[in-house]
Amino acid sequence: MPELRFAPPVDEAGLATWRLIHNTVIPPIPLTLDEVRERAGRNKLELAYAGDVVVGNSTVRPVDPDGISVVIARVLPEHRRQGFGELIHERALAAARALDPAAIETVVLATNTDGLRFALAHGYVETERYAVDDATYVTLRLR
Repeated sequence: MPELRFAPPVDEAGLATWRLIHNTVIPPIPLTLDEVRERAGRNKLELAYAGDVVVGNSTVRPVDPDGISVVIARVLPEHRRQGFGELIHERALAAARALDPAAIETVVLATNTDGLRFALAHGYVETERYAVDDATYVTLRLR
């Protein structure tokens, strides 16, 4: 299993890097730097590095009024199938579990077949599909 170093995006360069990963993995809804700053104020955001190379990022949303925490692990396409997603997901999942939610969910762009396959293989089951603009998203809940 590879080793990763995790760091929050605490400065403008980190926020810009987190944004680049998000916008690469989820191109239909690109975020601005201001939107990433706002998300960093309410969610736990992290960057994942293999050595000095950024390979992905994560989001852990706080528990919502329905008792649900959302975890999202993103791996840049050129770094997939190397075990990085496993490590990023495990860390995000541990952070969400520490919030003691009633349930944990993830959201995947429907066209991201790697992401859907990963979620299903890790015990998530589809609960909903919805459209935002021209993109379809899949909500999956951890069993």
